[in-house]
Amino acid sequence: MAQVLPDPTALLREHGLRVTAARVAVLAAIARQPHAPADEIANAARDHLGALSTAAVYEVLNRFTEVGLVRRIELAGSPARYETRTADNHHHAVCRQCGAVSDIDCAVGLAPCLEPSSANGFVIEEAEVTFWGLCLACSTGLNA
Repeated sequence: MAQVLPDPTALLREHGLRVTAARVAVLAAIARQPHAPADEIANAARDHLGALSTAAVYEVLNRFTEVGLVRRIELAGSPARYETRTADNHHHAVCRQCGAVSDIDCAVGLAPCLEPSSANGFVIEEAEVTFWGLCLACSTGLNA
């Protein structure tokens, strides 16, 4: 599901970033296609902007991740994916059949929302949980 994104120009400036056509196109692409990998983001940004190198898209994604504008999600067996939902410590559900990814709110409270039995000296800041299964379409045969 597409995410509602405030004015991209204002959002970029709030994060201390210069506003460029490439950055606006990449940010809009991520908002329209949450959980998309970089190649899909690049294609969507090119559809909006025209010429845009893959290297430029990766540079923008890395910078967005550094300043906390987007979250990089690394799921087993999948290329990194990106989303604009960064204000909370939510989790993800992944369909084993079609690869669909969906946000799952924390099960308990605020970040890190899960507490390990022993942190082994670490100060835990967040928890990443990935739920694996079948999405509604795959489990009911609609994706056949």
